[in-house]
Amino acid sequence: MLPVEDTALAVTDTGDLGPDFRHITYDERARGKSRRSADYSFEAAVRDVDAVLDARGVERALVVSWSYGAVVAAHWAARNPERTIGAVLVDGAFPYDWLDDAMEQRIRKLFKRLNLIMPLLRPTGLTPRMTAAQQAESNIELGKLSREAELGPVLDGITVPTRYVLASGTSFGSKGDEQEQIRAGLDAVTARNPNIKVSVKVESNHGALLKKDFRAISDAVREVARLGG
Repeated sequence: MLPVEDTALAVTDTGDLGPDFRHITYDERARGKSRRSADYSFEAAVRDVDAVLDARGVERALVVSWSYGAVVAAHWAARNPERTIGAVLVDGAFPYDWLDDAMEQRIRKLFKRLNLIMPLLRPTGLTPRMTAAQQAESNIELGKLSREAELGPVLDGITVPTRYVLASGTSFGSKGDEQEQIRAGLDAVTARNPNIKVSVKVESNHGALLKKDFRAISDAVREVARLGG
């Protein structure tokens, strides 16, 4: 347990990817075994990457993250090129203007409906130990950060090898082909920045690919490791 600001993060440091890799993971605030916090902002999430790496004595890292975490990893890589070997962004960090007033209200209503069942899901690890309102605000903040005018320049500024592993179809709360439209926002980024490429697009949806397609993710990690030295 790593004390950070007003919370503590559960950190593991292993060699799960084999003898050539040191594999450090951590549970974000109020997730897994990590403790609650008064600050669930995006900037707090970025600071936590530094806190974990500093605590483990890591000078340079290859960052791998999924969904919301992919945006965190993209920002961290863009801000810290000297500390970043490369990045693998798993079905997240797509510059697309998906948040408008109607979507913001839809997010608030969705989490308000989930408020009754969230306490039942928390022991399974499927939901963080945050209130429904806190989760809604986190998703709304993500929508603002994901706008092309916000996230596009961040991705353009990445100077290290970066690979995306994309899912197919829907994600939690999405309808129809909404998620595929969001993923299409990546096309302009890969055209502008030669450091960023799509490693693979798998058939699994957003919620299933970590379990079903972990080999595709590990392949992307090894590719970035070779390129990043």
